[in-house]
Amino acid sequence: MAKSNDTIETSVTKSEKLKEKIYATVFLSTVASISAFAGFARAVATARKQDPKHFGDGISGIKGIPETGASLAIRALGWGTLYAVTGCGLFFYGIWKLSGATNAEEFRFKMGSLLPKIPKNDPPQSRTEFEGLTDLLTYISEDWGQNKEV
Repeated sequence: MAKSNDTIETSVTKSEKLKEKIYATVFLSTVASISAFAGFARAVATARKQDPKHFGDGISGIKGIPETGASLAIRALGWGTLYAVTGCGLFFYGIWKLSGATNAEEFRFKMGSLLPKIPKNDPPQSRTEFEGLTDLLTYISEDWGQNKEV
């Protein structure tokens, strides 16, 4: 009887963990997409502000140039994205294959054994709570790394 309850609890726990992972993936993807869109929009706005005459020519096109500046920029963005995703994907896949891991957990353990250990900071050796951004920046610029005798 206890075994069936454990099985039910395990399946519920697994489904909750899966649901949490899906929500986290959707959240991070949304944040990344919004950030990329905001960065691209800001770059376009900056270009428009710096040189409005040539920016307008780039959108509508001018004589002697077969392609508008906007279409050239979109094409360049597409190729750059393709190269970046492909390059990073091949790089990470190569590291995965060189490690000899067969799943993510095994890869984590192999990388954990290769990389140096990060020491625990318990109790913290410096400040961890700040009243605001100004307090944090003041601490970093003036007090950080100094040994204080209490």
